[in-house]
Amino acid sequence: MSGSVTKTTRVPPAVPAAGAVDTVSRGRRRRGRRRFAVVVVLSVLIVAAFAVTLMFGRTFHPPADVVRVVLGQDVPGASFTVGRLRLPRAALAVVAGLCFGLGGVTFQTMLRNPLASPDIIGISAGAGAAATFAIVVLSLEGAGVSVFAIVVGLAVAVLVYLLAYRNGVSGGRLVLIGIGIAAMLESVTAHILDRAAEWDLQEALRWLTGSLNGTTWDEVVPVVIAVAVLAPVLLSRAGDLETLRLGDDTASALGVRVDRTRLLLIVTAVGLIAFATAAAGPIAFVAFLSGPIAARLVGPGGSLLVPAALVGALLVLVADFAGQFLFGVRYPVGVVTGVLGAPYLVYLIVRTHRAGGSL
Repeated sequence: MSGSVTKTTRVPPAVPAAGAVDTVSRGRRRRGRRRFAVVVVLSVLIVAAFAVTLMFGRTFHPPADVVRVVLGQDVPGASFTVGRLRLPRAALAVVAGLCFGLGGVTFQTMLRNPLASPDIIGISAGAGAAATFAIVVLSLEGAGVSVFAIVVGLAVAVLVYLLAYRNGVSGGRLVLIGIGIAAMLESVTAHILDRAAEWDLQEALRWLTGSLNGTTWDEVVPVVIAVAVLAPVLLSRAGDLETLRLGDDTASALGVRVDRTRLLLIVTAVGLIAFATAAAGPIAFVAFLSGPIAARLVGPGGSLLVPAALVGALLVLVADFAGQFLFGVRYPVGVVTGVLGAPYLVYLIVRTHRAGGSL
């Protein structure tokens, strides 16, 4: 009896072709160069807009005088106009824009929803209602209003998070709950304003609109400290934030502690938003617009934190300058950014509806 022996040959695992590896590497290098170029260009534009803001106004001061004032020298005429009026205003525009850009893109990336912005989900409304209550009912001023707005903004963020939590947090559920909370808070704000005295009403409306008028260094310093402390926390979690974009299950499988990381990101982002809102008011749609604009500039892949922060700073600087000098009357910065952001919000909702998606 004869038999045959069949030999089995082990097939080695497929190895990516050298050409495919080179293509992937070239794509990564190209995206890296594009990201670097975008960051550099945005930084240059911010510096240029900052310089224009310091030089131009009702009176023009040449660059040499501006530099001397910034360096601490006494320049007749320019020391007051540039050093006391324009410089703190421009500085607050930059740091508040950084806060709004970082906070907004963190929410949008983490929840995978472009509508998941502090403007939309009630955080800004919470800070606004708190500031109005502090001004009109508690008769607080300055730092007292800011602290009260920060605390309530954080509390509203935690409330929205807890209400949206059900075996994880869905971006759409959080957006809808946030919109409902925001509507309630805006009603409270309207009721308080309806009963306010004339002086309190003017102060509260100036704050609610989002304005840099009358900015002093006392308002700038807390926001600078917030950026110095909280921004590195977000940047250190950029990798985990990008992983959360893949979904909770995938992120957990890749080693991310999802609930703990998300809570840390939310608290940090809300802290930045709250400090900026306490100093400049809820400047409309900066947090909402910064991320999408940065995504268009940078392209797919990689973290949007730094590009979005720079876009936010540039938006606030340019919008504030435009509101002061490019129209027949002066408008607060929040009015200008609101005019820019509202059409994009309508466009985004219409596009999502036509695509058959949901919020």
